[in-house]
Parts: sequence; structure tokens; C-alpha cells
Amino acid sequence: MASPVPQSQASMLATITTDLDKIAPRFEIQPDQIEIIQTPAEFYQTLKDKISKAQHRIYLSTLYIGKTEHELISTIRDALQHNPGLKVSFLTDALRGTRETPNPSTASLMTPLISEFGPDRVEVRMYHTPNLTGLRKKYIPKRINEGWGLQHMKLYGVDDEIIMSGANLSEDYFTNRQDRYHLFRSKDLTDYFKRIHDGVAKLSFDIQPSTQEGSGGYTMSWPTTNAAPSPLDSPSNYRSAAEKHLAHLLVPSNFPAALPSSSTSKTTIYPILSLVPLLPSSTELPALTKILTHLTTPPLRNSSWTFTAGYFNMTPSFRRLLLSTRPSSGTVLTAHPHANGFYGSKGVSGLLPGAYTHLAKSFLRKVKHEGLADSIILKEWKKGMVGQEGGWTYHAKGLWVTFPSSSSSEVEKEDPSLTVIGSSNYTKRSYELDLEANVIIATSDPGLRRRLGEEVKWLGEHAKQVNEQEFEKPERKVGMNVRMAMWAVRVLGGAL
Repeated sequence: MASPVPQSQASMLATITTDLDKIAPRFEIQPDQIEIIQTPAEFYQTLKDKISKAQHRIYLSTLYIGKTEHELISTIRDALQHNPGLKVSFLTDALRGTRETPNPSTASLMTPLISEFGPDRVEVRMYHTPNLTGLRKKYIPKRINEGWGLQHMKLYGVDDEIIMSGANLSEDYFTNRQDRYHLFRSKDLTDYFKRIHDGVAKLSFDIQPSTQEGSGGYTMSWPTTNAAPSPLDSPSNYRSAAEKHLAHLLVPSNFPAALPSSSTSKTTIYPILSLVPLLPSSTELPALTKILTHLTTPPLRNSSWTFTAGYFNMTPSFRRLLLSTRPSSGTVLTAHPHANGFYGSKGVSGLLPGAYTHLAKSFLRKVKHEGLADSIILKEWKKGMVGQEGGWTYHAKGLWVTFPSSSSSEVEKEDPSLTVIGSSNYTKRSYELDLEANVIIATSDPGLRRRLGEEVKWLGEHAKQVNEQEFEKPERKVGMNVRMAMWAVRVLGGAL
């Protein structure tokens, strides 16, 4: 029987993008409109440089801004002073952004900008999950109440450029917490995510300055002009109104028009979101399911992939999808406990590194059971020890897919043609509780594919392969207290 004719990278990519066109909006750009940033310091410097030159808009969606990030706020203040037409909008999470009150917090850090430049130029909004109300909100400790849902999107838009990342805006993310950061120079894409930012902002609390004693420097109110009633007053009515307000933003479209056919190195961006607390369905999981399902059949069988998540807690269904691809090679890259941001934390959160170790061990056991131990490996990232001098944490997340070579069945010669970058950790929280924003980059351009391949390589420079024997060492044993904590969170309706 004759062997099938090898397909080009572009034609293999088209088998996936044809389906993605039916799931999410599509934006076609040139490869040089994407810049891949490597380090936390470069990310911070790039962000400050963009802000300092802003002409008409800055919008920052993040989980939180570190309460001592006065330099970042000062950079924004200078930009507002130099450009009278500039407007700034912040969107953070209400639980995370106010938990230190009445001490300094994210909220108190930003309100002086409103006092100085007025609410017409500076907007501060904080999203509150509809899943944490009543007795749950009253009794669940602040340190772990994030497990019931957060504003987790990271959208850093300045004028007609946007940085997509998994990084928040605080000192560790600017210095020694490794993440991923892609800068897109595209007005259309930046406009799209501004609509997402504004859509969620209209479903969030408004923050204003306050001098009242004990207020923490701010007030938090629900504007009558919002698109829904407060989630604390009526969670069900809030969800219903939110669906009507947001659903149209996730609808697939062919705008903007495709590049001229003479362009042979097409690069396509698909925004994929998970807004399940507000919508009955989203686009992230369907898109990822479609991608991974394609890898199980010709011509994409024998592809390879790298999957990374700082917090190793992928859903069982996502794990099954990964394993079902039976790749020529698959690498899962996650944080060593010493590179986990919760390592050494007090209370229940200090048990999280052990919980992720338990889940990693279970994953390797499943890989072995499926007969994939020769093709799928687990690596742990470690650079020093968190809390000690020179110690880093690992927070990167995403997926890279490399198709089989056009000239043979070997995949090692090729670079990734597809990657997913954004805020999602691919967990139960990501798909059921948090707000997440990501993009798929699909490209047949050799230069961009090479840069994506380089990104995978340098992210893995501090990673070492681990096996089941590693988890049998005394220092890696997971205690019953960790398993009990995992059980308790699930019973109460939360997630890691």
C-alpha cells in the first residue's frame, strides 16, 4: 500500500483553522506584528515603555496590582499628565483587590489617580464572582476564598497594542516569577479585547476614593448604569443579564478579511475565552478540544506537543484529551514545589504545592497505564528556592503543537505551528469558576515558528525530567492533611 503524500505545514494547519473559524473570532496579522518577550524584567520594562508613550487609551485587566507598585502607578500618572486625551481603565478582582483592607490594597493604590484626574479619565472596576455570597462569603477565610472564582484575565492594552500573558502586575511578576508574554501590534485585536474588558467592567463594582476612617481609602459601589444587578444581591439575575450583555462578543466572525492570497505565510489569531461564571458556554475548551482531537487522526497524527502550567491541576477531561493524541513526543512542564508561589505559605494555601505533587504523580501513573511512558514525559522547573536569595517561581502556562515534518514522519526537525497563550491554567477553576482570556496563534511562517520553538527551549532550560521514583522520596511524600484539604475545597464547591 502506497504511503500517503506528505502535506505542507500550511495545509495541515488549515485542517485545524477551518474548525476554529466556526468557534472563535479570527484576526489575521503579519508574523512581525508579534513580539515574544522572555523575562519578567523585559515584560515590566516593555509595559512601562508602552504606558509612558500612550496617546489615547490604557486598559489593564489583571487579577491584582501589587499594593506597593508605586512605580507602575507613577508611570501611569505621568502619562495622564502628558496626554490630556488619555483615558485609563483598570479591571481587577474584588476579592483579591480588597482583602488587605483597611491596610493598603490594590484598591487603595489606584484611587489617588481618580482623585487627581477625575472619574472621566480614570476608571477602576472590580469583578466579584456570583459564586461566593451569603454564608460562604461570610465564613470562608479570605486567603482561600479565591477558590470560588476570580477575574483572572490578563489583558494589557495600550493604544493599538496588547500584551497577552499569564502574569499579574506585582513585583515578583516583574523580577523573579517566570511567565509568558506576547506583544501583539494589532489595532483590531486590541479593539476586540477592549470590548471584552469593557464588557466585564460593566458587570463589576466601581471603586472611588474615600477619606472616611476605616474605609481603606476607597468605596465600592454598584452603579445603576451597570448591565446587571449586583451579584451579591441576586446571583441568578446577575448571570442572566451578564449572558445577554457578553454573549455576542464570543461569536465567530470572518472580520477582518483574509490577507491577499499572495501571502504564503499566514498567521491567524483566535481569541478564546472562558467566562462560564457569566455565560453557559465559552470558547476556550471547545477550541482546545478541537485542536487535540485533530491530533488523533491523519494528517496530524504523530505530532508532538509541549504543555505547561505552573499549577499542575488540569481537569481529568483535558488530561484524557492530551493522552488520546498519543504524540510522537509529549512534554508536560510544571513547577517544582520549590518554584511554586505557595511554597512555605501559612495555613491551607501552604498545602497547595503538596496537592500539585500528588496530582503530578497521578498523571505519571496514568501515562504509564496508557502505555505512553516512552513518548510522554514530565519535567519540573526549578531555579533556586522560593523565599531564598536567587529563588524564582514558575507561573507559565500554555500549549505548543508541532506537526509532523512535511518530508517525513519525523517531527523533531520542525518548530511549533500553533500555540495557546493567556491566563488559563486548564483547571476546574479555569473552566467553571474564573474569567480567562487567551489567544491561539496559528502560523505557517518559518520565522515565527522558529521563535515559538525558541520560547519552548528557553522555558525548559531550568527543567528536569522526573519519574514515579522521584515522588517516592521522603521529601516528596504527600500527607493525609493535603488530601483532606483537597477534599474539603471540593465539598464546599471550590477548586484549586
